[in-house]
Amino acid sequence: MSIPEQRRIVTTVIPGPKSVKLHERRRAEIADGLGTTMPVFIDRAGGGVLVDVDGNHIIDLASGIAVTSVGASHPAVVRRLTEQAERFTHTCFLVTEYDGFVDVAAALNRLTPGDHAKKTALFSTGAEAVENAIKIARTATGRPAVVVLGHAYHGRTLLTMSMTAKNVPYKQGFGPFAPEIYRAPSPYPYRWPSGPENAAAEGLEALREIVTTQIGANNVAAIVAEPIQGEGGFIVPPPGYLKGVQEFANEHGIVFVADEIQTGLARTGAMFACEHEGVVPDLITTAKALGGGLPLAAVTGRADLMDAVPAGGLGGTYAGNPVACAAALGAIEAIESEGLVDRAREIERRVLPRLAALVGPDSVVGEVRGRGAMLALEFVRPGTRRPAPDVARAVVARCHEAGVLTLQCGTFGNVIRLLPPLVIPMELLDEGVDVLVEAVRSIR
Repeated sequence: MSIPEQRRIVTTVIPGPKSVKLHERRRAEIADGLGTTMPVFIDRAGGGVLVDVDGNHIIDLASGIAVTSVGASHPAVVRRLTEQAERFTHTCFLVTEYDGFVDVAAALNRLTPGDHAKKTALFSTGAEAVENAIKIARTATGRPAVVVLGHAYHGRTLLTMSMTAKNVPYKQGFGPFAPEIYRAPSPYPYRWPSGPENAAAEGLEALREIVTTQIGANNVAAIVAEPIQGEGGFIVPPPGYLKGVQEFANEHGIVFVADEIQTGLARTGAMFACEHEGVVPDLITTAKALGGGLPLAAVTGRADLMDAVPAGGLGGTYAGNPVACAAALGAIEAIESEGLVDRAREIERRVLPRLAALVGPDSVVGEVRGRGAMLALEFVRPGTRRPAPDVARAVVARCHEAGVLTLQCGTFGNVIRLLPPLVIPMELLDEGVDVLVEAVRSIR
């Protein structure tokens, strides 16, 4: 690493003067609909550090929303994409073929759960992958309906926005929405009305009732679920729920789609989060960490389902771009050769107990949850479960002021999520968590 992996603040405040000036230019040139979490402009990044244009070294606990799991400029990614860019940058795989596309597909066929025959199609974004999973499921089953969960997030396109649960900012003003999207309650253990011990059984019963009596199981093409809900607040489903959904789907000929765009590729301490529950989905969508920082997404699944769509029905001009494929092969190489699945588990063992110590009857932290390097704190009014988004916002602001990048999420906006690069040095991770813990305690 040419960048010192340490937190270093050289300006009086963050953002510094150069970032402020650039942000003013941004406001004049870029649509307001594109928000920002931390208004600093980045000059260099690597490992667990972001260096802004003012020279501040910021601890990265976001990974570009789970994208740079192997770091922002891992040597294996840089080497492969550089070599590919020198050969050619684009031909469109639908016009002429290249081996990188096939190599990424083969890797995903090998790594995703299950030993059945699989095939893969590559795309550019996570939302695009979800849309194509629905196209595949509808073609294979001849059915129109799609079932999703409360608190779900699947993207910002018309179809995936319709599948997403949260209104502001993802849906407000953008309707009418796509038809044949139905929603079942999310088994959110912390907020399940009759208690977390009942969330799995009652959540499954609610889903069954909606599918069988309100929609008709013979009309449902797919049930789509995140093995851990991301934007919804890092909600970990209760044990047995996902397995029950899979079994119910299989019983009725419904395609079970695992949306692993945020959870996939080592993030949760398994190569794919559905492995924690012993679930083998019919189709699985990946993106984010797959491209090592470049836009790449995929649908991988049962060969018979993947082949249901005739030639020409899937694709896109930039789908499986050769440079992005090269970067993905570098990211997969790093994940496997450096044992990053185990590293995610180590991050959980190191961080989760420190966060859990913040929970208490008089605390603003109602619950700590997550798996691997996908961890979260939910903020509430002390002594209640009423969401406290203002507290989460204040903690995030204090972390940013101190040079630690954290992200706010959750349907109620009251969750702080941690997504550190899996390659972050442990002492740097500890320092970032120190800042977070101090920020929480300063508000308690």
